Amino acid sequence: MQTIDLNCDMGEGFANDAQLMPWISSVNIACGYHAGDADSMQRTLALAIEHQLAIGAHPGFADKANFGRTEVLLPLNEVFDLVITQVQLLQQMAVEMGARLNHVKPHGALYNMSARDALLANTIAKAVYTVDSELVLFGLSGSHSISEAEKIGLRTASEVFADRTYQPNGSLTPRSAANALIGSEEECLQQVLQMIEQKTVTATNQQAVPIVADTVCLHGDGEHALDFARAIFHKLQQHRIQIQPLAH
Repeated sequence: MQTIDLNCDMGEGFANDAQLMPWISSVNIACGYHAGDADSMQRTLALAIEHQLAIGAHPGFADKANFGRTEVLLPLNEVFDLVITQVQLLQQMAVEMGARLNHVKPHGALYNMSARDALLANTIAKAVYTVDSELVLFGLSGSHSISEAEKIGLRTASEVFADRTYQPNGSLTPRSAANALIGSEEECLQQVLQMIEQKTVTATNQQAVPIVADTVCLHGDGEHALDFARAIFHKLQQHRIQIQPLAH
């Protein structure tokens, strides 16, 4: 049976985390910089452990006012420290609770900047490797985030998105665009199946763009997050695709 990881960003202050957990296989936990705090990190960790999910750190820019979705230009050494600090913080909490980190997925603007900037991607990858060389880095399929991590020997998971539209170059449509988010359950399911089974995604110009789908992201803050999660789970079951976390 074919398998796929389904991940979700959590611990960001939204009320549906517990409801989403049964339908996914991996969780990316906000580390207190773009969202969350020590209490939310511990609560989300406890839920992830209860549901036996793969646990990941979700580091972002220290910019709660903009939810980490505004680009910030920092020296590379500061980006390095930013990532290490957040990952180590969640790692320590996880160990204290009897769990371990499986992966790291940068958040928002940090994620998108890394996808297109090789130097930034390399810096983030080195920070993750420094914390734990066995961690998996989640990055946009076909981007610098993946290629730079692989250059230094870090394991990667090419990520695709269930609830975002794509540009012809394989990047995500900017959230500032009217058509950035997928609001239709039917469209969401069609895109997920296409990405997993055909290894392509249809861009906004209707061009089929090649992708690699190791893990599918569903944003926990999305308006339809819970409905989409349930629908994806059942649709993949129908197609004999099992949702399970990536092996550490």
